[in-house]
Amino acid sequence: MKKEEKNVAQLTDDEILEGFRNADEHIVKEYFYGYCRVAYCIYDRCYDLQYKPGMDFYSLAHEYYLALIKHDFRQLEDRKPTMSLKTWMVNGFRFLVLDKLKGLKKEQQKESLEERMGNSHLRFDVHDDEFAEEFRNAIDEICHTYYGRDSRNSIILQMLFVEGFKGKEIAAQLGISQPAVTERYNRMMHDVVVPYFKRYFVTNEYGLQREIKASYSVAPTSASAFSNYIFRDMKENYTGRVTPSWIDDLQENQVFVFGGNLAGMHGGGAARIARLRFGAVMGNGVGMQGRSYAIPTMQGGTETIRPYVNDFIAYAKKHPELTFLVTPIGCGIAGFEPEDIAPLFEEASNVENIWLPKSFWKVLE
Repeated sequence: MKKEEKNVAQLTDDEILEGFRNADEHIVKEYFYGYCRVAYCIYDRCYDLQYKPGMDFYSLAHEYYLALIKHDFRQLEDRKPTMSLKTWMVNGFRFLVLDKLKGLKKEQQKESLEERMGNSHLRFDVHDDEFAEEFRNAIDEICHTYYGRDSRNSIILQMLFVEGFKGKEIAAQLGISQPAVTERYNRMMHDVVVPYFKRYFVTNEYGLQREIKASYSVAPTSASAFSNYIFRDMKENYTGRVTPSWIDDLQENQVFVFGGNLAGMHGGGAARIARLRFGAVMGNGVGMQGRSYAIPTMQGGTETIRPYVNDFIAYAKKHPELTFLVTPIGCGIAGFEPEDIAPLFEEASNVENIWLPKSFWKVLE
């Protein structure tokens, strides 16, 4: 192993470029991601990239790699003779960063958490100091009833509404991407928090106040009762198409569907299992490969994942002879919850040869 590492460390620029073309995992890891890491550190200091949605290191590096693949790395081949490959790649990375920054504000799915909170229907203005404690108690009750006090969703709500943290600070402390925090925030606001306050509170010139109309004497008067009101119609109906919680072998017609990254660096979780057991190919981040199917989940919010899920569903429909076992994609390193990802598979619930995790079925049903 040491000899192999020594050889990799002594490669010329031309040999490195050839390694990129051949998707040599050692060369790609050592040089491509190494050079990109240098570039990211430089431009992060200039543009504060780590706190901007979709501008994390891996998202940018993967997009850079795909852009180079599209043109067979000719962009690197055309570098100035006097300039090293490393310097040329660092400069090229800068153009990618600038293009992404220009389009960032125009993309709805890339809005920051604070910008989303600026929308009037997702904002709470608590002007009455006497009511502030009741407001905090209501948030605490929501966290306890719906999510569990120690769940990640509860932590986000508490940090945001009670402790006053910003979205980027929450993402950093929880070790997940800022788009994942934004997705969870919007889902919680839409599904639980806003409906709860609309049901039990009124808004006037003093801010939020608890509703005291007589009609509420026969309505649910606690978050626990409201939970039953919201979820009263939910039933388990998985139609037998439930992906096993652990898969180490496949039947002849089965396909292992996993989440990964656009660059196809299948290093951990289900992606690693797909590479070791079911034919996933390093450097291939999308689609059918061996007895597995890759869906990228690391490039941003759920709207960036949706097109790949749609392509997968279309592929499954064209191959009814195969059974596709979907793992809980995006719910590991990517940092999403089943509530974020499962709705992307709504159409798949009616496709007989697609099996989904039980956690996805619970959301869909």
